[in-house]
Amino acid sequence: LIMEVSKEMIEMLMEKATTVRKEWSAVVDSVVHEKPKFIKRTRDKMWFSNFETMEEILKIYTFTAKKFIEDDGSVTLALNEIDLVENGTDEQAARLELGEAILQYSADYYADYELYTHAPNRKGHIPYIFKALIMDNAKEIGDSVECQDGKN
Repeated sequence: LIMEVSKEMIEMLMEKATTVRKEWSAVVDSVVHEKPKFIKRTRDKMWFSNFETMEEILKIYTFTAKKFIEDDGSVTLALNEIDLVENGTDEQAARLELGEAILQYSADYYADYELYTHAPNRKGHIPYIFKALIMDNAKEIGDSVECQDGKN
């Protein structure tokens, strides 16, 4: 019964795609200044929001990495959420390299979205991809990585 009520609720909140298309400018203004919209086109269901809402939703997703100090004194960071590993002369350099790698991977993922999202081992990357794309700054991404000491 609860599941039925939830499905009925979302159906009531859905706006028809034909209405959205006819009133595009007003819908965009509403999404930007008021709230996200649920949109339905035949059997397709979509959600339309501004970046600020997406940033808020994605706040709980953090990049974490294992930090390894190499024999030569350089630092290697191994990202936990996505299989990326970068090395730098020090932690700050490694963070920047990792931030750049995350941003590049995110751009590649988005460019081939259909391929990546159908790979079972990559589907879970979706929130991290959008977080990185919205941040759109390799240094900020690298600085945001929470590092834990790894064991060599």
